[in-house]
Amino acid sequence: MRYAVIIEKRKSGHSAYVPDLPGCIAAARTLPQVKRLIHGAIEFHIEGLRVEGRRIPKPTSLCDYVQVNAA
Repeated sequence: MRYAVIIEKRKSGHSAYVPDLPGCIAAARTLPQVKRLIHGAIEFHIEGLRVEGRRIPKPTSLCDYVQVNAA
């Protein structure tokens, strides 16, 4: 499965979350670190849902970029 991940720049580094997996988050100082951590967090989150016998949400969120003139 392929989940949308939102990564935000913060004063102290980066944070990431997965809209389709509430509570699945990660934070790190660098972009490569947060990408690695959120990947592991998604796998851990899904495994926890399996162990609890809960439904694994299908990816439904989409992300895209919109070009605007900021002049």
